[in-house]
Amino acid sequence: MFVWFFIGGIAHFVATEAEMKIVPPYIPWPRAAVLVSGVFELLGAAGLLWRPTRRAAGIGLFALTLAVTPCHVYMLQRPELFPVPVWALWLRLPIQVALLALIVWCSAPERRKADSRGEDRPA
Repeated sequence: MFVWFFIGGIAHFVATEAEMKIVPPYIPWPRAAVLVSGVFELLGAAGLLWRPTRRAAGIGLFALTLAVTPCHVYMLQRPELFPVPVWALWLRLPIQVALLALIVWCSAPERRKADSRGEDRPA
């Protein structure tokens, strides 16, 4: 998950103009939306690496992934504007659901169970 969001976050800065094209026209300030979401992707990716911040990073990345869904819907509504096959745009939706599930899985709190002395330890 770190690599996915790290590369995605970098793309927001390397390919800002391309990323702006998928922002629906009803969302104001597309450049700011792309750059801010890129910052949050990078912060979330970094947060996944450190156990104390992993859960918060997962919640943030989950919310961010939901927040960019209008971009995917817009691309489906106006496929003629994008150099992507329509089947790939449709495939993106179940991939988005799988991505959400992976975010939950990799950022879930560590389960703990009591050892023989009654002390908690990682499962």
